[in-house]
Amino acid sequence: MNRAPRLIALTLVGAALLSTGCTFVKLTPEAQETRVVPADRVADCERLGSTTASMAERIGFLKRPPERIEQELEHAARNAAADMGGDTVVPRGEIIDGRRTYDVYRCLQ
Repeated sequence: MNRAPRLIALTLVGAALLSTGCTFVKLTPEAQETRVVPADRVADCERLGSTTASMAERIGFLKRPPERIEQELEHAARNAAADMGGDTVVPRGEIIDGRRTYDVYRCLQ
């Protein structure tokens, strides 16, 4: 039994799913207004703490697009910030192995 056609079909379906606009991490209603800003925009804000978000960089043997990983990390950080009573997150450093830490602030009250 030749599995090559099935493997090719599954690979193409997986690649199509990875390239679409879907994200695996959805924003909660509370996080809709939470924003991501650079560190120089939180001077007058109250720091509430930090959160670390992580996402899979690969699904099977397929590497996920970096912009999707970044978007999902931001969604996870915004959700966590809303749970902490924050309304703003600041990325701390680069994404490493699908992980990034964010500082959480309350700025808009």
